[in-house]
Amino acid sequence: MLRFRGPHLRWPTRAPTRRLLSTPPPVTVVEKIIMDGIKATGPISFSTYMQMCLSHPTAGYYMNPKNPIFGSKGDFVTSPEITSLFGELLGVWLMSQWMQGPQLPIRIVELGPGRGTLMQDVVRVVARFGKDKLKSVHLVETSPTLRALQEARLEPEAGKYNCTLGWHDSIGDIAPSAEEYTMVVAHEFFDALPFHTIQKTEQGWQEILIALAESSEETYPRFRYVLSPQASAASTLLGFSSSRFKDMPVGSRIEVSPIAFKTMHAIGELIQGNSTESLGCGLVVDYGADRAFDQSFRAFKKHEIADIFHEPGECDLTVNVDFAYLREAVGDFGPAVPTHGPISQAAFLEGMGLSMRVEAAAQRSEDGGVAIREAAKRLVDPSGMGEEYKVLGIGGHASGAVWPFVPETGA
Repeated sequence: MLRFRGPHLRWPTRAPTRRLLSTPPPVTVVEKIIMDGIKATGPISFSTYMQMCLSHPTAGYYMNPKNPIFGSKGDFVTSPEITSLFGELLGVWLMSQWMQGPQLPIRIVELGPGRGTLMQDVVRVVARFGKDKLKSVHLVETSPTLRALQEARLEPEAGKYNCTLGWHDSIGDIAPSAEEYTMVVAHEFFDALPFHTIQKTEQGWQEILIALAESSEETYPRFRYVLSPQASAASTLLGFSSSRFKDMPVGSRIEVSPIAFKTMHAIGELIQGNSTESLGCGLVVDYGADRAFDQSFRAFKKHEIADIFHEPGECDLTVNVDFAYLREAVGDFGPAVPTHGPISQAAFLEGMGLSMRVEAAAQRSEDGGVAIREAAKRLVDPSGMGEEYKVLGIGGHASGAVWPFVPETGA
């Protein structure tokens, strides 16, 4: 779950610098496991490294209850945590799509719900405009710690609006339905999915792997990058997983996430709903762009950028999202699952009426609107969240361009 980490919006452009330290940091639990694995079987993929660091059952970043993760005492702050207006506007867009369709009973699915803040705001909007149509909320979450936080926040809402609340380890555990309208939200989810880094050589697509530093006892970080000795079936398949990669020149390097592709395809199945037309809609909000990246992988600790090999299991790890790859993942559904955008978060929020809602809320506030205006400014700041975050719309029933995913005037 990629989060906004203060003012820092940079990522590395080359391999980490090796340095000798008189007293390197202690080896973390996850670091020891990874080092032992490499010693036993050889270099590992970025995918394996990221999965171990974030999702190890007991010591992974999201699984260890000792990691604060969110808020000022954690490692990042999310848009929903800044102001409820963010979640409300996402909910308004979802409801606007539902209103143009058959108005079936509603179920909401969120991938990576964090503390449940965003879902709480979306549920309130859906319940308000959909009245008794909201039937169930499905949360895709693997962390027991985060599930407990989500339950504490959302159980009262579920009781208030008379809808069921359930958890799933994978989106694949949720069956498509032609009897319900499915709304999917994935906010800062795809950036935390494991990925592979591959490089095009004269021999084909070869994978860049992670090995132990040559003198891991004295050198820190304790890992380094290496190029696989030859192209493998897996790296070749990844290199041909998008037509965009076909004509890249030798020397090109790209980050590719097959699990992101698979997850997005599963979202398409839910939105299609065993039908030839859309029976749902969705929003993906994340860092990235409509293209592949070569080396965007980065770590964050206490709102600051850290080396990706620093204290494995105790730092947040994130990679930019290739939105074009996500769009390709639902391409075979045709008109049943159209995509819209991506556009910047600022364009989305402003197009959905953020300014008017801010002024309305400011008139009711005790401080004259200072706090709410400052929060809104952070969400649309062109030098930060407003431009770095992108929003992709999925599904819906409107013919042609879907607001606010429309070309800018003169573009």
